[in-house]
Amino acid sequence: QVELVESGGGLVQAGESRRLSCTASGAVFSIDGMGWYRQIPGKQREMVARISPGGYTTYSDSVKGRFIISRDDPENAVYLELNSLTSADSGVYFCTVDYRDRAYWGQGTQVTVSS
Repeated sequence: QVELVESGGGLVQAGESRRLSCTASGAVFSIDGMGWYRQIPGKQREMVARISPGGYTTYSDSVKGRFIISRDDPENAVYLELNSLTSADSGVYFCTVDYRDRAYWGQGTQVTVSS
């Protein structure tokens, strides 16, 4: 069983930065893809960024050039650096990992951007 724990959310001012962290626990070896999604009230959960085992990254158009995803495989961790935040970035951010043909999700961490 894989458990994901996110951290780093909170209240930030517009224009500031924030770093989200997500660590997978359990008997986990060689995680496949990792990513971050977010859910804004009234909208469906959307992909924010994903990173492959080889470090290939993809971003949604709304965050491209502002957010940076990275991973630390020995730590079973994935990070999301959020820069130049706007109120449109407010929402619950979820991390996800693909492991042995299953997708696992964290509980989410709230990011609120005040303008």
